[in-house]
Amino acid sequence: MPFACIYVPNFPVAAALRAEPELQARAVAILEGNPPLEKIIAVNEDARRMGIAPAMTKAQAELCSDLALRPRSPLQESAAHAALLDCAQSFSPCVEDTACDTALLDLAGMESLFGSLSEISCAIHQRATTLGLEANIAIASNPDAAVLATRGLCGAGAPARACVAVIPAGKEAEYLGLLPIEVLFPDRLEGEEQKEATRLLETLDRWGIRSLRALAALPEVALSERLGQEGLRLQKLARGAASRTLVPIEAPLLFEEAVELEHPIVLLEPLAFLLNRLLEQLCARLATRALATQELRLTLELANLTGIDEESENVGIPSESDGSSEISTASQIISSRQTKFARILHLPQPMLDAKIFLKLLQLDLNANPPGAPIVKIHLAAEPARPRSAQGGLFLPPMPEPEKLELTLARIAAMVGEQKVGALELLDTHHPAGFRMQRFVAQAPPEKPQKTATSTEESIVTALRRFRPPLRAHVTLENGQPAHLVCKKKDVQGDVLWKAGPWRFSGDWWEREAWSRDEWDIALQNSALQNGETIALYRLVHDLLGGGWFVEGTYD
Repeated sequence: MPFACIYVPNFPVAAALRAEPELQARAVAILEGNPPLEKIIAVNEDARRMGIAPAMTKAQAELCSDLALRPRSPLQESAAHAALLDCAQSFSPCVEDTACDTALLDLAGMESLFGSLSEISCAIHQRATTLGLEANIAIASNPDAAVLATRGLCGAGAPARACVAVIPAGKEAEYLGLLPIEVLFPDRLEGEEQKEATRLLETLDRWGIRSLRALAALPEVALSERLGQEGLRLQKLARGAASRTLVPIEAPLLFEEAVELEHPIVLLEPLAFLLNRLLEQLCARLATRALATQELRLTLELANLTGIDEESENVGIPSESDGSSEISTASQIISSRQTKFARILHLPQPMLDAKIFLKLLQLDLNANPPGAPIVKIHLAAEPARPRSAQGGLFLPPMPEPEKLELTLARIAAMVGEQKVGALELLDTHHPAGFRMQRFVAQAPPEKPQKTATSTEESIVTALRRFRPPLRAHVTLENGQPAHLVCKKKDVQGDVLWKAGPWRFSGDWWEREAWSRDEWDIALQNSALQNGETIALYRLVHDLLGGGWFVEGTYD
């Protein structure tokens, strides 16, 4: 049963390079600790050649002007670890989260999907590179042999380049024999484990054991008498004969990227540059899992907001006393804390286009600026299944959702977010009972096939309102309108037909809203230019003011 191991050497450095790809060609060192006691914990190969080594102080490292110093970032390492797991889970459903820099895969049955073991190892390495990680890949017949191979055959410590290795079954001892004895003791050990590892290394060094082959050749009984069960375990690892079962994980589908800034950002252009990088990383991770996103959450940690009062923080947040329960915009504020500014970008359909996402975020931030310098950026994507739709042969082509959403965002930036969208009727008798909601393109419903007994579709009559309503002079007969004159629109003539009055405007708790009578009338209008002499209108009588108004015309 083959197992694959993905190992990212120098993980703190790899996480920093993933967040800042422009540092790939430079010497980089990672610092940890509180000033002024900061020390180097990891360096890349270029820094090692310059004489920079872990445990050096920041003051010593700053003597080298070409060295790029970066503080250790748990956020960047967390995102890099999530990308590592995404890479592993895209090739196997059984993945073990061995360490922050290591993931193990069970490749049983995967050859029929991805090809030979050599092809799988190359595909895994290419996928990791796409996600911004330079990883070592090794495939062996047991998990521990694969782990040792990635740490030794591919260059333990600080490798100059990543590599791929496939160990044939039954030849684990031969391939692992040349590795140094240090690969048996990971660098991540701490506390008592680190002390015990140091003691064992000193003991083996005094015995002259420098490689795994020398440890594998020791007699088992004598080794057990001197080092106990731990010595036998290490010998099994050195021979490639250890066997164990993977502990698979079920990692939640969390797609988040973050960056901490050394200096606050006050302009939109540098912010867009960083957002573009985060969006590309998120889209690459989503594509690895064959997913898209329908919601983006941007959270900006701000600085120097002590002067902002409560009233200015609540701008743009819907209040409970407002008639509408939500704001019909492409995004809305989800946090009003002084140190954070957050926006949610809702998408009409699942998308996976970093350029479209970046433009939508730019338009949204232009319309809703944070109002303070930015010191930290956090971007999260809500995963969704990608859309799968096929256009009909006899249907007109619909606009692409990505381009349509971008066009609506640009219009909203010019006229206002609350003026762009689709109308939604409210459950009320109010004459203006509608509100704007987000526009979501939907496929037209299929029309049912007509049968011999089916009736023709009913004709829908639309009312085109005049804004504002037109004042009119009405002549009454027996309390009902008989003649109408409205000079503004040349609406005049005898009332040929009328229906009403109706009194259904407003809500039951609004007394003034019910003080109007509404009529539907047909006029014999000789002033029409299209040759028609009959037109339908909505006539309203204001009972409080006593005036008559023409509210609209029917198509």
